[in-house]
Amino acid sequence: MTAREPDDDPTGDAGPAADETALGTDEAGKGPVLGPMVAAAVRASPASIPDDVDDSKRLTPAARTTLAATLHDSPDVDVAVAAISTDRIDDSETDMNSLTVAAQAEAVAQIARHGDRVVADAGDVSESRFARRVGDRVASDGPSVEVHAEHGADEVYPLVAAASIVAKVERDNRIEALEADYADHGPIGSGYPSDPTTREFLSRYVAETGELPDCARASWATSETVLAAAEQSGLSEF
Repeated sequence: MTAREPDDDPTGDAGPAADETALGTDEAGKGPVLGPMVAAAVRASPASIPDDVDDSKRLTPAARTTLAATLHDSPDVDVAVAAISTDRIDDSETDMNSLTVAAQAEAVAQIARHGDRVVADAGDVSESRFARRVGDRVASDGPSVEVHAEHGADEVYPLVAAASIVAKVERDNRIEALEADYADHGPIGSGYPSDPTTREFLSRYVAETGELPDCARASWATSETVLAAAEQSGLSEF
């Protein structure tokens, strides 16, 4: 990927120099109806990140898996992940912006050191607000860090791209584990509402058990639609 040089940063908060140890953080799985949201943090110098690292959405699953393994195995790279469960996502007292802050901060806090610079993929319309919230959340449980947040940071900063890959692979691994857990009712598909296999899984599970699976986000419109359809079908049969 083509990394942004410090002088090219439009906000004035330059990303880390090639030889500076810093952190990148990003999340995966904000929109699916199944499974957790997963955030990752990567601490290294940008020069330690493989050249073929890129925004995870631009890479094949095989390439992501290989790069994630390389990052985990590198002695020059620290990696951490944090997952937000479906129970936390369904909590009416919170929202996805706050949970994205929590996920990234929880991942960063595991490996950050006092004074580290962090580049985050902004999960809020206000980049500065997101940066402030992540920094405050990390400092509340761990070291004080300097956070710069930017929309599309995973397309520009190698450390954030690396974090996006780790988060995506971890999320995919958890969905694969759910596939095995729900083998009697599967396949479950990708977990996204737009996936017909996922919608069919939810409908089939509700029809067979009368409730949503624990891996489903009950507050999502897709889940509510499936439950409503099952209820209507039951009334029709009655």
